Amino acid sequence: KYPIVCGAMLWLATPTLCAAVSNAGGLGNITACNYNSGEELREAIHKTRALTVCPFSVNITLMPSMRITDEILADFFKVCAQEKVPALEVSGRPAREYLGMMKKAGVFTMHKVGSVRHALNIEKAGYDAVIAAGVEEGGHPLNDDVTSMVLWPRIAESVNVPVLACGGIADGRGLAAALVLGCEAAFMATRFIATKECAVHPDIWNLLLAAKEQDTVLFGNSTGLQGRALKNRLIEEILKKEAAGAGAREIIAMLPGVKAKEAWRTGKTDEAALMIGQSAGLIKDIPSCQELIENMMAEARSVLHKNWERVKE
Repeated sequence: KYPIVCGAMLWLATPTLCAAVSNAGGLGNITACNYNSGEELREAIHKTRALTVCPFSVNITLMPSMRITDEILADFFKVCAQEKVPALEVSGRPAREYLGMMKKAGVFTMHKVGSVRHALNIEKAGYDAVIAAGVEEGGHPLNDDVTSMVLWPRIAESVNVPVLACGGIADGRGLAAALVLGCEAAFMATRFIATKECAVHPDIWNLLLAAKEQDTVLFGNSTGLQGRALKNRLIEEILKKEAAGAGAREIIAMLPGVKAKEAWRTGKTDEAALMIGQSAGLIKDIPSCQELIENMMAEARSVLHKNWERVKE
C-alpha cells in the first residue's frame, strides 16, 4: 500500500515482524539466513502467511558465511520458487542461475547494489528492480563509499527498472527525498529494529535512542568485505587487526552470527557486530510498525507539500 520496504536483518526479520510491516501497508521481510535449511524457511513462509494476507519479501544474502553452505542457499531459492513468494531481495553476487526459476514462479526479484555499474549488470541479468544502497547503510555497503544523496539519482537515471532507495532513511523526510531523487520506495532496516514488534532486548532500543549518526563505523575494507556496524569493543578489535594486516578469513571468524543473535536477545552488545546504519541518529522513539509507517507517510506528504509551496511559481 505504501512505498516503504523492510530490508533483511539477520535474526530479527522474522515472520512476526514481517507480518507487522506488511499489515501496516509496507513490504515486510523474512531473512532466509535466520534458518538452517530450506524446509525451515518454508515453515517461516507458512507462518508469515498465517499472520498476513498482504505481500511480503524474502531476503537471500550471498555473502561469505561460516554457517550457510551453497547447498542451503540453493534450497532457499528453490523453496521461494515453490512457495511463489511475492518478492525476493538478493544481496551479494548476482545469482543469475536462479533468475529463470524466480521468473517462472512469478516472484518479483530485487537486488541490492552500491554502484551504477552493478545496477546496470543487475538490470541486464533480468532483475525486476534495483535497491540502491548508499554507504550510510548498516550491513555491507559497497566499498565505493558513494553516499545515498548521489547514488540514488545516479542509479535512477541509469536503469529502466524501479529503484528502491536504501541507506540513511528513518523518517518521512528520507522517504520524500528518495521519491524526489527518482526512486520508487524507501528501503529500511535499522529503523525497523526500533519498533515494538521487533524481538530485541529493551536495552537495544535504549541504545538506538541514544545513538548518534557518528556512532557506527566502516570496517573490513582492506579485506574486500566492508561492513558498517555500531562502534563497540569487538569492532575496535577488528579494526586493530585489520590495520595490522589481518585477512578476510581472520576477520570473518570474528563475526559469527550467533554472537549477534545473543546480543539482540540479552542487550549485551560488546562482543557482537551489530550491523546498524547511520540512520540510528534519526531514531527518536519506539513506535509500532503501524505507527511508524503512518507517521512516515504523513511526514513525507507534509514535507513534499510544504516545499512545493516554496518553489512553485
